[in-house]
Amino acid sequence: MRNFGKTWVVLVAILIVILLVGLGVFRWYVSSYNKAVNLEQGAEKGWADIDAALQRRLDLVPNLVTTVQGYAEHEKELFENIAKSREKYFQAGNRAGKIEASNQLSGFLSRLLMLQENYPQLKASENFRDLQTQLEGTENRIAVARTRYNDAAKLLNSYTREFFGSFFCKKAGVEKVDYFEATEQAKTEVPKVEF
Repeated sequence: MRNFGKTWVVLVAILIVILLVGLGVFRWYVSSYNKAVNLEQGAEKGWADIDAALQRRLDLVPNLVTTVQGYAEHEKELFENIAKSREKYFQAGNRAGKIEASNQLSGFLSRLLMLQENYPQLKASENFRDLQTQLEGTENRIAVARTRYNDAAKLLNSYTREFFGSFFCKKAGVEKVDYFEATEQAKTEVPKVEF
């Protein structure tokens, strides 16, 4: 009878240890799964911030183009390229397409803003200065949002490659995301305005 009591104590102790280990494993599983979901949501929020800033830029572009067109009517090709890039952004079906369209638009906007050097009366236009200031502020917002998004993308993409992280990302349906990077052309080429 005495051995029977000791056996129960040992069995209960083993059962408690198994339950504690099981609870710890369960908490770790839930925590790791939730981490995958939270990292994905962080990247999605970062992209939404970029998208909002890009939308603001796209809303400013028609006003800027209209203002500049009056001064630089022979820059028709530049204005057409800006319109095409803007349209391409709205038609993009995925994040990579929007990034590409945004990078193209950035190059054309740089050329557009450089036109002021060749048109002193444009430089003096109050509308142009106001739009340029708004656009510069928007570009700063885009730069900050892009940095935050890329930071969130780095965390998510790293987790998708970690030993256990890849398992939990697959379980949660979380995939790597594209970074928002400048094009090779933008990295090496300075915008030029030719007449």
